[in-house]
Amino acid sequence: MLQIKVGVKLANLKMPFKNALQIAARLGADAVEIDARHELKPSEMSGTALRHFRKLLEDLNLRVSAVSFQTRGSYYDLKGLDQRVEATKEALKLAYQLGANVVVNQIGRVPTDPEHSNYQTLLETLADIGRAGQRVGAFLAARTGSEDGKTLCGLLRDLPEGALAVDFDPGSLIINGFSAADAIQQLGQYVLHVHARDGVQDLAQGRGLEVPLGRGSADFPNLLGSLEEHQYRGYLTVQRDQANDPVLEIGQAIQFLKNLV
Repeated sequence: MLQIKVGVKLANLKMPFKNALQIAARLGADAVEIDARHELKPSEMSGTALRHFRKLLEDLNLRVSAVSFQTRGSYYDLKGLDQRVEATKEALKLAYQLGANVVVNQIGRVPTDPEHSNYQTLLETLADIGRAGQRVGAFLAARTGSEDGKTLCGLLRDLPEGALAVDFDPGSLIINGFSAADAIQQLGQYVLHVHARDGVQDLAQGRGLEVPLGRGSADFPNLLGSLEEHQYRGYLTVQRDQANDPVLEIGQAIQFLKNLV
């Protein structure tokens, strides 16, 4: 049976960092997702700071489910690419130092033409990042939602084994008009982290909307069943960007997930 380990995207609590850690623990989370751009920057984490933070987590009985590192461009946008890659590698090192094995980021919309120069640049860049990840023990996971599961799966198959993982976000897929159920069938073997997020398509407005967990189109029992088939052992990290009452809604989401077992 799939073990439910629930994380919380700390930034979604919308409060000072240490307060957010304490609230996450109080709500029953097992882990937290750390933002390496705005919460803990790799360049500012000395050995002393790392030890202090790990002790803080230990005292609250929390772990780190993932490190998020949102770059300002894709991994095939040549402008600033070298700096983007080096910064991603530093985030991978930080993730490992924090006890996590995954850094999540948007890699950019995957080109549909494998012969396109952007596709080839993407392959080369991700293979380079993948080699760095294998050396430090943490891996980049591409967030789902920019394309359907089949397209992302094609990229993964063209990369060296273990170069790139998947951060599965059913809510983002639904919001962008894709099938989460189809995507998990395509991508299940590559999933290293899951964002527990829900969404619906608002036909009247012609766009997708994020909604509280369990109130949208994501069939979480089915998705968890598919993950179990692939022996998934990672975290389900609650993400709720549009909450009116973040503490209440994130607490409800944690209980929703734990009640699925």
